Amino acid sequence: MSFSIEGKTAIITGAANGVGLAIGRHFAQKGANVMFADMDEARLSKECGEINDDGKMRYFAGDLRERLTLANLLSATLDAFDRVDILINGSRQMKASDPLDMDDDSITGLLNQNLMTSLRLSQLVAKRMIKQAEGQTEGQAGAIVNLSSIAARRTHPSLLGYSVSCAALDQMTRSLAVALAPERIRVNAVAFGSVMSASLKDTLRDHSEYREDIEEHTPLGRIAAPGELAEAVQFLSSEGAGFVTGQIMTIDGGRTLLDPVAAPAH
Repeated sequence: MSFSIEGKTAIITGAANGVGLAIGRHFAQKGANVMFADMDEARLSKECGEINDDGKMRYFAGDLRERLTLANLLSATLDAFDRVDILINGSRQMKASDPLDMDDDSITGLLNQNLMTSLRLSQLVAKRMIKQAEGQTEGQAGAIVNLSSIAARRTHPSLLGYSVSCAALDQMTRSLAVALAPERIRVNAVAFGSVMSASLKDTLRDHSEYREDIEEHTPLGRIAAPGELAEAVQFLSSEGAGFVTGQIMTIDGGRTLLDPVAAPAH
């Protein structure tokens, strides 16, 4: 089996910065056609540079919480590349929530952003993958990779909503994996923790003391760069992972192997 994604078409959400951007750039370097999707059009334009009609990179800006936007994203991808083979659900939000405040609606908002956006786009793209694979009996019809967090298993008092939404995303990954297996579509997730994501960068900007705490409680003793996730995501997207589905791959430098830490899990 090959780990190559050359010639494949991938939609990557949350691709304007951090982990999503790193994965998008990596996929493009490996020869994939990539649709970078995010709400931040200015950042997408800056990061993707000048777009050529015959190039391997396109970008789409819009609020992916809206169903019409999801449909338009798929249409734009098909217009540009004629098909879609890989979906990376990286659009995610981290927000503090008060576990005792009954009027705090952050949990609902985080479930909508971190779970429902990924679920609805996965459903939409999976239908297209199934249609593309009509008449084929071998090889994968498509691969979906969700970007999750170790917060699904480790949490912090102020991260109730984020942890619940990540845990729900993990279970969605397993459920869709079983549902789509007969269609030869694999669904997996990458749960990361000690990675310099956009949310962790923002947290460290406001709480610099967390860096030392995270590094101290990470066996590998450091915070990973966003690009270090890209190879794992490529593996899960490739034919080389053809018998891997419904799995949550943890990339955190060994952090979840130790006792819980005081700093937030990202």
